[in-house]
Amino acid sequence: QVQLVESGGGLVQPGGSLRLSCIASGFTFSNYAMSWYRQAPGKERELVASISRTAGRQNYADIVMGRFTISRDNTKMTVYLQMNSLKPEDTAVYYCNVQQPPRDYWGQGTQVTVSS
Repeated sequence: QVQLVESGGGLVQPGGSLRLSCIASGFTFSNYAMSWYRQAPGKERELVASISRTAGRQNYADIVMGRFTISRDNTKMTVYLQMNSLKPEDTAVYYCNVQQPPRDYWGQGTQVTVSS
C-alpha cells in the first residue's frame, strides 16, 4: 500500500533553515508528481510546493517563493523541501502528498515551529 513518511521538522529560530524529507513506498514513485502541504492551527491545509515526475517543473505558493525549494530523488523515492529564511508564520504541520485519482494519499506530517 502507499506510504509516505515525513521527517526533518523541529524548532528553529526565525531566519533559520530546515530540510524536510518524505520517503515514499508502495507505488512507482517516478510516475507521479509530489507535493508538500501545510496546516497551521485553526487554518485550512494549504499547498506549499509541488514537483513534476522528473523534477522538470516546480510550483510554489507565493508566500514561500524564493525561500523554499522542492526537489526529488527518484532513485531514493524521496521528495525534499528545503526551507530557508523561516518566519514564525511558517509554523505548521507539513504533509507530503501524492494524488492518484481518485485517491489522495498523505503522510502523518512533521511539525515545524519557528520561534525565538
